[in-house]
Amino acid sequence: MFFCTECGAETTKWSGKCPTCGAWNSLKETSRIIGKKKKRNLQVFANLEGLEKIKPELLKDIELGAQSRLSSNIKEFDGTLGGGIVPGMVVLIGGEPGIGKSTLMLQVANKIAEMEKKVLYVTGEESKEQIKLRSERLKCNSDNLFLLCTTEAEEILDYLNDFSFVIVDSIQSVHSNSIENAAGSIAQLRECTALFTSIAKKYNISFFLVGHVTKEGAVAGPKIIEHMVDTVLYFEGETQNQFKILRATKNRFGSTNEIGLFEMLSSGLKEVANPSQLFLNMDEQKIGTAVGSVLEGSRAFLVEVQALVAHASYGTSQRVSLGFDHRKLALILAVIEKCLSFNLKNNDVFINLAGGMKALEPALDLAIVAAILSSFKETALPQNTMLIGEVGLNGEVRPVSQTEKRLKEAVKLGYQNIVIPKKTKNIKTSLKTYKISHISELFQILFSKK
Repeated sequence: MFFCTECGAETTKWSGKCPTCGAWNSLKETSRIIGKKKKRNLQVFANLEGLEKIKPELLKDIELGAQSRLSSNIKEFDGTLGGGIVPGMVVLIGGEPGIGKSTLMLQVANKIAEMEKKVLYVTGEESKEQIKLRSERLKCNSDNLFLLCTTEAEEILDYLNDFSFVIVDSIQSVHSNSIENAAGSIAQLRECTALFTSIAKKYNISFFLVGHVTKEGAVAGPKIIEHMVDTVLYFEGETQNQFKILRATKNRFGSTNEIGLFEMLSSGLKEVANPSQLFLNMDEQKIGTAVGSVLEGSRAFLVEVQALVAHASYGTSQRVSLGFDHRKLALILAVIEKCLSFNLKNNDVFINLAGGMKALEPALDLAIVAAILSSFKETALPQNTMLIGEVGLNGEVRPVSQTEKRLKEAVKLGYQNIVIPKKTKNIKTSLKTYKISHISELFQILFSKK
């Protein structure tokens, strides 16, 4: 069989283009598992002795336990999961090499073990001496944290009777003896993930699977792995940057797009107490900078937008954006030229979201317009001013969702002035509010000599 790594489709012959999703060069050869699979699974489940046999129950008669979620005592991690660890959940954690996946998982395992919960940390890539050195650096010395160095899935299952939390680092290194393919192949990834998922659901054992990320930024292996697990987390951030972002892209037990912010120190990952300060420069207001707000899941963050408008020295002007969609930047520049009669055709325009933030939210449109105007006019915006609003193609400023949550974050950080769309309703805040309906009204508010 040939398996598409992008959409999971199967076909009997290879082609350069996937017939289902149209992706190029994504079909990989694999083998189909047929026969004796049910019998082998029965033998695997027989290793888990002393557990009750599952039987159908009435949905209305099912009662939630007193503690349906378990907190890891790491607020940023729990918030990304949607409030804590659900018994029987399977979590896939991806990230670039050296980003801190193993460090985070070892810290989470130690926190859970400190609550009198037995945790099994399975590693197939590092020796026990390497894990011991990391644990001493991170001060992970709980009496309930156990280490198992193996790459065989069947050997892992032999020890699951005593543990309710299992961390597999990494899923690419684990293989099943019932398949002839090498570890990390498509067949092995599918089989091992399906095996761990079925056991997690049947016996309420929480699994955390660590996955590598390819050069394209996707979790290595077939895309179907993401559909087999309950939650997919990505650990983002430059390896040279001390700040890391844990982002949820799929979550069956909570909202998606939740993020957790961590700072990498010599003693491990530390939670960031005030995340908005990562993306803001609290000093004197600079030319070409404006402050906007973005929502990540249920949290609001203030982000500093930096703009640079300079004369094009090499003929064709450049449009470069970091952390923001370059197509949206081209749209905003066209609106500015049309509605404000600004000539930006002969100027290079660069946009950057400070702190390595990435956002696609339309609420940043008004802040980006203000930053571009500030750089073009070489005039700094008023101190302690934040802008929220979506900009339409005719220059109109439209309201955005959850404005009050954004304003509460601005009040907490000491901002005094806020520019919002005129049609925003039911806003109660102590901030000085300026309501506008068109981007041309920004001049009177931001660049008035008064």
